[in-house]
Amino acid sequence: MSKVYISKKNRLFVKKRAKGCCEYCRSQDDFSTQDFTIDHIIPTVDNGSNKPANLAYSCYGCNRKKWIYTTAFDIHTKRKVPLFNPRTHLWNNHFSWSVDFLEIIGISDIGRATVESLKLNRSGVVNLRMATLILERHPPDF
Repeated sequence: MSKVYISKKNRLFVKKRAKGCCEYCRSQDDFSTQDFTIDHIIPTVDNGSNKPANLAYSCYGCNRKKWIYTTAFDIHTKRKVPLFNPRTHLWNNHFSWSVDFLEIIGISDIGRATVESLKLNRSGVVNLRMATLILERHPPDF
């Protein structure tokens, strides 16, 4: 797969729109040890565009797990469902925080499939949430 050029203007727009947070796991780029990336929600191999409506701000871990996938299996219904799309789905309709705000809980078939497929509760992300919670910077405001 060849590298796809996304303009600096679009990169900055996507980051600002996401308020510097991964649009999947809600990690904050200010506290990340890895660079954030721009995810093609519909991959370019499936004719996804470079337009902002198809771009999401993503931490490296979520982008690596999502890769070119757009669907996954829901562990409860055993059905293939779309992965969370930050341009067409509302985060709060598919996810909630655990009581201690350290884990993301899928509350819909899309949410459960995305939590599992993208591993939204990876140990490094949970540790980062714990640190930012202590600093009173978690959960991020949306």
